[in-house]
Amino acid sequence: MSGSVPAGVDPPELLDVALRAAASAAELITTGRPARLAIDTKSSPTDLVTEMDRRAEALIAEVIHAERPDDLIHGEEDVGGTGTRTGDPDTVTWWVDPIDGTTNYVYDHPGYAVSVAATVGDVAIAGVVADPTHGRTYRASLGGGAWCGDVRLHVPDPPEPAHALVATGFSYVAAERRLQVERLSRVADRIRDVRRMGAAALDLCSVASGRVDAYFEAGLSRWDYAAGALVATEAGAVVCGLDGGPVRPGSVLCAHPRLAARLVDLLADAGY
Repeated sequence: MSGSVPAGVDPPELLDVALRAAASAAELITTGRPARLAIDTKSSPTDLVTEMDRRAEALIAEVIHAERPDDLIHGEEDVGGTGTRTGDPDTVTWWVDPIDGTTNYVYDHPGYAVSVAATVGDVAIAGVVADPTHGRTYRASLGGGAWCGDVRLHVPDPPEPAHALVATGFSYVAAERRLQVERLSRVADRIRDVRRMGAAALDLCSVASGRVDAYFEAGLSRWDYAAGALVATEAGAVVCGLDGGPVRPGSVLCAHPRLAARLVDLLADAGY
């Protein structure tokens, strides 16, 4: 998730676009939420999508393309054909999760966010995670640090694994979730405790702000972690795969570098 800024790319400019896009979507999903949501399912009966996911993604795409019409957008809901497209590797590409934590949103349970990130190739340039429930907006640009409002974020010194509060998430597919729970049972007695909040972008920002000591999950897509991972790395965390290699869809671990190295071994012992 790290790298140098490509020539011709202005991180503050991309961050400004991401901030405005995320703010517009956050306003929409809060003030525009209907009394009765129209809800569908996707990959499984528990993988929910609402009309507000689609409307928020369309609004984000509109804000981005109003200023940057040539950029690519990969949105989780693929509204208006903004999803899987190919282009020049130097093209700015946006990774959008209009409501990360849709199940929480459906239940009006705290723990959902709008996630918007701009990348060039494998390098994240700007990222915003807007948490409307708590009135927090996390933001980061490559080399510009990580922030929540006026507060610059720094990952605190890590505890030993036995004293670490660790966040995770589970698959929407029942068989995969059962296996994840079995593996987690081999981890639970070797850490302080486990939190399962239900929104990957916020979990990554929670590491950046010290609300949890670490976060790991299998099965994520890039729009789930692109913005939050940049916030975390700019705050001093490492974001890698569960095996300690490069972060990638389906394999994400985030923690202070010293703690991450210990957790790689712990997760391997548990069968991850």
